[in-house]
Amino acid sequence: MNTTIYDVAREAGVSMATVSRVVNGNPNVKPATRKKVLEAIERLGYRPNAVARGLASKKTTTVGVIIPDISSIFFAELARGIEDIATMYKYNIILCNSDQNQDKEIHLINTLLEKQVDGIVFMGGHITEEHVLQFKRSPVPVVLAATLDANNEIPSVNIDYRQAVYDAITELIQRGHERIGMLSGTLDDPVNGYQKFIGYREAIEGAGLSFDEQLVVIGDYTYDSGIDAMKSFLELENRPSVIFASTDEMALGVIHGAQDHGLSIPDDIEVLGFDNTRLATMVRPTLSTVVQPMYDIGAVSMRLLTKLMNKEEVTDQVVVLPHRIEFRQSTKS
Repeated sequence: MNTTIYDVAREAGVSMATVSRVVNGNPNVKPATRKKVLEAIERLGYRPNAVARGLASKKTTTVGVIIPDISSIFFAELARGIEDIATMYKYNIILCNSDQNQDKEIHLINTLLEKQVDGIVFMGGHITEEHVLQFKRSPVPVVLAATLDANNEIPSVNIDYRQAVYDAITELIQRGHERIGMLSGTLDDPVNGYQKFIGYREAIEGAGLSFDEQLVVIGDYTYDSGIDAMKSFLELENRPSVIFASTDEMALGVIHGAQDHGLSIPDDIEVLGFDNTRLATMVRPTLSTVVQPMYDIGAVSMRLLTKLMNKEEVTDQVVVLPHRIEFRQSTKS
C-alpha cells in the first residue's frame, strides 16, 4: 500500500499539519522536528500526492505546452527554453504534439484544461477565431510562443518577422542583388508565410525594384521542398542571384538542390535562411541566416506565463524580441 501523510505523522510522532509544513518547505518548524519528519519520510519511502496537494492549493504546478512538431529542431530549442524556466519556477511540463492540425490543437487545449494545468504555452500556425475563443474561455492563462494572432489579443512572445525579412532583403539589395528569389511558407501561415512575404515584397519595392511573382516559390517547410524549389528557380530564363528561404531546413534543401545541379554556393548562387537552428552550422558551406532567438522566445514565454499565473504585474503582454542577421559562407562577403 502507498504510504500516506498520516503514516509519516504517526512514525515521527507529530501532527499531519507538521508533516505538511516540512514537505512544503515551511520555515516555521523546529530543526529537530524537521529532522525527525525527514527521517520518517526516508524510512517509509513517502512521496507527496501531487493530486491531493493540487486540490488543497487549487494549483497543480503543471503547465501544458502544445507544439506543432516535437521532432523539429526549431521547436525543440523553444521547448528547451520553456522547460528551463519552468524548472526554475518549480513547474512541471506536459508536452503535446499537435501536428499543426487545428482539430487536434483544440482537442489538446481542452484535454490540458481537463487535467487542471495552471497555464498553457501554445505554438502553432494559423490562429483562427475558434482558437482565440478557446483561449479567451480558458480559466488559466495562455501565452503564444513564436505564434501570432492577428489582433494581438492573446499574450505572446515573437520577433518582428516582417521587419526581420525586410532587413535581410534590404541588406542583400545593398550588396548588389537585384534578382532575389524567395522560398516562402504558405501565405495562410501568418509567420513563415504572410509576414515574411510582406517583408520581402516591401523591401523589393521599397528599393525601386520590380516585384516578380516568378521569384516566389511556396514550400512546406521541409528539406525536400527546398530541393524542389531549387529546380523551379533553375528553370527560369533569368534565375535569381540569391535565394532567401523562410526556414533553415528549406534553405538546406536549396543548397543541396543547387549542388546536385553542379552549382557552387556562393559563387554561382547565394542562399540565406531564417531561424539560425543548429542546421545552419552543420551544412557546408555554413548557412547565412536571420537569427531568431528560439531559446529566448521559449524562456520569455514561460516567464510571462508564470507572471500571469501568479497574478504578478505585467507591463506588456505582447513581447517582441530583437533579431539580427548572421552572414556565413553561403553568401559572399
